[in-house]
Amino acid sequence: MKNIILAILPIIFSSIAVSQNSIYDYKVVTIDGDTISMSQFKGKKVMIVNTASKCGFTKQYKDLQELYLKYKDQNFIIIGFPENNFLYQEPGSNSEIKEFCTKNYGVSFPMMAKISVKGKDIHPLYSWLTKKELNGVQDSKIEWNFQKYLIDENGKIIKVISPKVNPLDDEIQNWIKG
Repeated sequence: MKNIILAILPIIFSSIAVSQNSIYDYKVVTIDGDTISMSQFKGKKVMIVNTASKCGFTKQYKDLQELYLKYKDQNFIIIGFPENNFLYQEPGSNSEIKEFCTKNYGVSFPMMAKISVKGKDIHPLYSWLTKKELNGVQDSKIEWNFQKYLIDENGKIIKVISPKVNPLDDEIQNWIKG
């Protein structure tokens, strides 16, 4: 009996580890405090970006907004996730972040509540994005603020884009149009 249990346990645990195989299995909180399901984005190409207001890459908000306006009517959406994991570059509250993004960059793409993208308190969505055992595609490490995850219409990771790459880069636009 003990041998049977020992043989079954790895099967049980491996099925638990891969049970969340798409982004649609997650719920997130908007910057205004509403809970939404990522399943509402089924059928769209999604770019997920971890953001910060006091970063050398903060000016990417402008290009993210331009990209969003250019392709939002073509089954594409950008979702921003403010975080304070890198040198305390996002110290503000959700309302302060929203005001900053709106006032300085006219951000109209969906912004979520501030989360953690690494460490002990990592948000479950970012665990999925960064762990192959959960997403079934690849392991990745959040390099810095403004790392971009490209998710296809079926909720699967297609590519991780470095924070250094501008949102208007041809590779990103070609993926959206493709």
